[in-house]
Amino acid sequence: MGNGQSVRLLHSTMPLITLTTDYGTIDSYIGEIRGVLLGALPGVTLVDISHNIAPGDVRSAAYVLGRAWRTFPAGTVHLAVVDPGVGTGRAALAVRAQGHVFVAPDNGILSGPLGATDVEAIALPTPPGAAPTFHGRDLFAPAAAALASGRPLQELGSPFTGVPRRLAIAEPHYEGKSIIGEVVHVDRFGNLVTNLTPALVPSYARFEVEGLDCGPLRNTFGDVPTGGLVVYLGSAGAIEVAVRDGSAARRLGIGVGGRVTAILG
Repeated sequence: MGNGQSVRLLHSTMPLITLTTDYGTIDSYIGEIRGVLLGALPGVTLVDISHNIAPGDVRSAAYVLGRAWRTFPAGTVHLAVVDPGVGTGRAALAVRAQGHVFVAPDNGILSGPLGATDVEAIALPTPPGAAPTFHGRDLFAPAAAALASGRPLQELGSPFTGVPRRLAIAEPHYEGKSIIGEVVHVDRFGNLVTNLTPALVPSYARFEVEGLDCGPLRNTFGDVPTGGLVVYLGSAGAIEVAVRDGSAARRLGIGVGGRVTAILG
């Protein structure tokens, strides 16, 4: 049985759609999207990954979706809409990659799953009457519902002739006996997620953030006193910096792009 058939068979018994947006929960926007999905597919299970992405922050959305999508079963449809280019010439895509299906604007939000080589991308047409400022409801949600119902990807549009956009990823580099990385995400606790990993950094390294000594790698927050800086291996497999019972982002005054140094000797 081919990959597409496997996805279709799974959705015929347990349709599942995840939602990642910057819509928040104050306005009706995410409720309207849920209404479209449930109206088209009453038996669907909807799972919120996040609706608290900062408005228009595609890089943050790509990180959050990139962490979460692998935890869902094969065949899941992922609806991801952080779309500062809504209504412009940017493409709207439905993508099959690594046994999952993604519906999103072509702006880099799918950089994580697009790391695979077996990617099939379809350009989605804009439905007649769609609001040019709300493609989440009028374009992406109907497409996600159709895919979750088992409709083949190829029926939703035409093959995408370009290359789906991927965000540029900063790579750590050596400076003498140090490895220089950077902050790639700040979570709601103010923890600084870096692009450094144990594969790059030995356990005996000490760390600095923008020149401030943060000590060696620890196991968890409780290894330092309240208010102390702690460097640890985060749950996504990257090295993170936190302040126990506080915010490292606020304490250090840095965010995405901040310099993190692993000192090896």
